[in-house]
Amino acid sequence: MSKITEVKRKESKLEVQTYIDRLKYAIKSGSVTINFQKDRNVDQGRNKKYTNRYTMGQLFPDEDEVEALKRELSLLTVEEYIETVKDTRFPKRSEMRVFGKQYSGDDVYIKIRVELVSIAHASGDSFIMVMSFHYSEWDFKESDFPYKKV
Repeated sequence: MSKITEVKRKESKLEVQTYIDRLKYAIKSGSVTINFQKDRNVDQGRNKKYTNRYTMGQLFPDEDEVEALKRELSLLTVEEYIETVKDTRFPKRSEMRVFGKQYSGDDVYIKIRVELVSIAHASGDSFIMVMSFHYSEWDFKESDFPYKKV
């Protein structure tokens, strides 16, 4: 019997924009740490094309991964938002945001969690956890994006 460990919801456009603004502020402040899961347990047995390690190597082969992620996360838009996810196994952790973006015609699935100790000024204790930055295992549909301009 499987147990549901995630609760998904759609945030309002304003909530998503506020989240993106805070994300950009944290990155720009220079005092936030980016944690990137290059290798994940769920990748074992998965087609390597859909792994963080493979995708980052293909998209940004000659770049520092953290710097590439900072830039790419800074470019996210409300139109690329898919959903918000709460992992019920970790009730004290903040929700994760899921985005979808195209790179050279390929869909990339992006899932991040931002832990800001203080919104007023992102302290050194703040971090951005990038759980997923990999080619999507399914093709995105317009209906996946609640705020996409048609």
